[in-house]
Formats: sequence, C-alpha cells, structure tokens
Amino acid sequence: MAMDQTAEATGQGERGIRTPRSPTLITSVQRALRLLEAVGNHLQGATAKQLARAADLPLGTTYHLLRTLTHEGYLRRIGGKFFYGDSVDGISRADSRQAERTDLRGRMEELGDELDAAVYYAVYEDGEVRVVDVVSDSGRPAVEEWADFRATAHAHAVGLCLLAQLGEEERRDHLARYRPDTLTPSTVADPAVVMRRLASARPTMPVLERQEYALGTVCAAVPITIGSAVATMAISLPLEQSERLAPAAGRLRSLVGAMSPSFVR
Repeated sequence: MAMDQTAEATGQGERGIRTPRSPTLITSVQRALRLLEAVGNHLQGATAKQLARAADLPLGTTYHLLRTLTHEGYLRRIGGKFFYGDSVDGISRADSRQAERTDLRGRMEELGDELDAAVYYAVYEDGEVRVVDVVSDSGRPAVEEWADFRATAHAHAVGLCLLAQLGEEERRDHLARYRPDTLTPSTVADPAVVMRRLASARPTMPVLERQEYALGTVCAAVPITIGSAVATMAISLPLEQSERLAPAAGRLRSLVGAMSPSFVR
C-alpha cells in the first residue's frame, strides 16, 4: 500500500515508469470562455440570466465573470445586455494578421522557387527600414546581417528601394540619422551621391546592388507602390550567379506586380 501511494504521488507506475498526468485546468478560465461563447450565440446581446443558463453556470458566478470580462474589454454592456467588446475584436484582427502573414510567406516561397533565390519583404515604417520576413534555405542562403539593416539602407537593395520611394525631405532625414558609411570597396558612402542615386531611381523599376553591403552577394529589389505603403520585395544571389541578377529582377518585377495587393497589410 505504501509503495502504491508513493508511485501515485510521484506519477510513476510499475518499475518506475512515469505515467502521464492530466493537465492542470483553471476552472474560472473555462467558465469565462464558456460565457464568451454564449455571448457569440446571441447576436442581439444577452442578459446575465440568459448567459448563465446558456453556459450552465450559477448566476452569482456569472455576474462576477461578466464584471471581469467587461472591465478587461472583452465584453460591453448596453441596456442590460452583453455584447463582444474591443478586446475580442483585437483577437480577431490578430488572427487575420496571422493568416495574412502565412499567406505572405507562402507567396514569398513561390517567388523563391520561381527565381531560385532568397527572398525578402521589407517596409519603411516610422522612419525605419524593417525587414518583415525572409525566405531562404541552404541552397538559397540569405544575406548575413553583419551590419544593422536599419542603419545601412544606403548600401543594400532593400534600403535603396525603400528610400527611393520617399520624398526628398524624408530621404535627407534618414541619411542624417544614419550617415552613409563604407561597408565594402563597392559601397557608395557620399551622401550627395546617394541622394542623386535615389532621385534617379525609376518608380517601378528594380534597384540593383552588387557587393555594396556584403562581399560575395548581389541583390535586387522592386518597389511595391500601392496607396501610401512603402514596401519592397527583394532577392539575393551569390556573386558567382551575378549574371542571373538582371533577368531575375525583371521577372521579380513582373511577378510582384501581379501579387502586389496581397503584400500591403
């Protein structure tokens, strides 16, 4: 008997084999979720008594949970009835963003397969270059971020493409905050030359960059110009495949042009 009790206490059965324990469940959380589900089944709202019956909960417990859920913004009370609140809407929006992110990555993978290259999606937000996602593998390695992408926009195709979509004042502001520096022998680090280069970029054409950010790598980026979004899709190739860069950039431009609406989130 003592041995059985010890085995039970430690979660071990015969011969010291550990048996799985049931998960620890928080009853109050389960009840709150049942209430939220019940609210969703009443499109015109529901009273506390209706929700208590629907969730099979004591009325007193229901009042406490409804008060908490309302305080946290998951429910709102109007005319004695409860409806979903803004916090539930936030969960829904997050779910949509996750779905969009999954769809974006799927499209990037298609581009990677089509072009046999590492693929990058980046945006310019709040004065900063932000790489949203990268698709690569051992056969198509991504560029190693050895110098902060945000501070080196003058030296890589992603940054140049994004800055080219900005107005002159915004470009000057960015270069004032992140003064161009020499990263490789091919880097253009003169701010005046960088500004002229950005001004000469054609709105829908790819931006090419050869070993300006990292030795042994060539890159191309195409602008995504929809509404006020400042975004780009880019590819990178090893230097030994540099002859593929221009035609791959042209193909990238064509493919992204067909997909563009899906990339603006």
